[in-house]
Amino acid sequence: MYLSRYGFLFRHMFGQLRHWLGPVQECSPLGSPTGKQKLRHSAQIKSKMASMLLRPTAAASSWASRLGARPLSVTAPLQAQAQTKSKKTLARPGVKNIVLVEGVRTPFLLSGTTYADMMPHDLARAALQGLLNRTGIPKDAVDYIIYGTVIQEVKTSNVAREAALGAGFSDKIPAHTVTMACISSNQAMTSAVGLIAAGQCDAVVAGGVEFMSDVPIRHSRKMRKTMLSLNKAKTLGQRLSLIGSIRLAHLSPELPAVAEFSTAETMGHSADRLAAAFGVTRLEQDEFALRSHSLAQKAQDGGLLEDVVSFKVPGRDIVSKDNGIRPSSMEQLGKLKPAFIKPHGTVTAANSSFLTDGASAVLIMSEEKALAMGFKPKAYLRDFVYVSQDPKDQLLLGPTYATPKVLERSGLSLSDIDVFEFHEAFAGQIMANLKAMDSDWFAQTYMGRKSKVGAPPMEKFNTWGGSLSLGHPFGATGCRLVTTVAHRLKREGGQYGLVAACAAGGQGHAMVVEAYPQ
Repeated sequence: MYLSRYGFLFRHMFGQLRHWLGPVQECSPLGSPTGKQKLRHSAQIKSKMASMLLRPTAAASSWASRLGARPLSVTAPLQAQAQTKSKKTLARPGVKNIVLVEGVRTPFLLSGTTYADMMPHDLARAALQGLLNRTGIPKDAVDYIIYGTVIQEVKTSNVAREAALGAGFSDKIPAHTVTMACISSNQAMTSAVGLIAAGQCDAVVAGGVEFMSDVPIRHSRKMRKTMLSLNKAKTLGQRLSLIGSIRLAHLSPELPAVAEFSTAETMGHSADRLAAAFGVTRLEQDEFALRSHSLAQKAQDGGLLEDVVSFKVPGRDIVSKDNGIRPSSMEQLGKLKPAFIKPHGTVTAANSSFLTDGASAVLIMSEEKALAMGFKPKAYLRDFVYVSQDPKDQLLLGPTYATPKVLERSGLSLSDIDVFEFHEAFAGQIMANLKAMDSDWFAQTYMGRKSKVGAPPMEKFNTWGGSLSLGHPFGATGCRLVTTVAHRLKREGGQYGLVAACAAGGQGHAMVVEAYPQ
């Protein structure tokens, strides 16, 4: 999630991530493993909210032990079980079926590495060209192109259009760019679904891109005003006067926002408070981070990440895989210092998603059009929802709010879902959401629901890794999640998948994906 990353993370978290073996730092967890102890009053924690949120976890067993008791990958018996399931389809009479035909992405790389000398539209163009090569669709057969991004390059503010032209799409195809923090490409995809459902289009390309190796850094406001005035000055005297007004302080640059605009709090700080409020310990977060990297490594080695397309970086070698996957050990993870709330925080560089460069693209069509053109769709894109809540104390709880809503729209229950893919902004964020979803008290008190939706079984959850390990280019992650669900459903024999993600501003998204009949 993007607001936690700039400035501070460039100097600290990213540096820690590159030095996996840091000095030992003992952390006093803000919540006990059993969740029975009350949180102490702290300048960083709203004690009232924290103590309230701890209530639903008081009778719960340690989430760390529950994680440890579950396998890191889907086992063969579980796969066989999924293959024997027979469920109703979510197709509705009179409603157009919309399908995911294909999804690709560039390798996701740590910012400042191989992609460092490129521009965002270069990565987006590479993803679009990869999609064209993978599908073979004629470049003039697409009706519309939509891309999501968060930190816009001012030279290519409508990156969708620039990337489409660079990839060779017809200049007659309209393209626009959307932004919705870490669910920007989710918004691109659902906008595509809306265009097709409305009968405006039959084939839409959606995607996302983020390029953190070269974010816009502005002059100070006073310096900008002086420079604009200089541009308008008509006489030498006016110019000299303006130049003489410049002070050393004016030269101080403005880094991209380090905080939520509405609350002035960094997202990492918010994640730390959220983890404390739900009694998520440092141990639990490190265990989940290790799980993510271990599963990602296994998926990469097993050739499961088939959405990744190789990319020849100009002046450099061909890049063919993500470079942020680095399985470690609990001992090594435990040596990292807290990154936000010091010295007693639990969020570190290792249990947070890292600054990432990358792009993704998907081809979405009406089923009728896809079959007419000879395509074999991967999945149906079914119901979806967007939610928003308090950006202060519930900034990262989007999945908790979105999941029951999208299940209700689809007429499904949590037990009907065979594959879960949740965005991993922070390990603490994931764990807090799972605990909130499994709490009747939270559902009744904060969501106005009679009962909890329940927590996803870990053997179905992010079994090919997630944003913590694969990387998180803010604008591109949504397409990765949906494509991964489609691939996992096919491989595991499941029928329904659920995508969920949080986003800055206290927003969130969830979508139900249905496997296409094989």
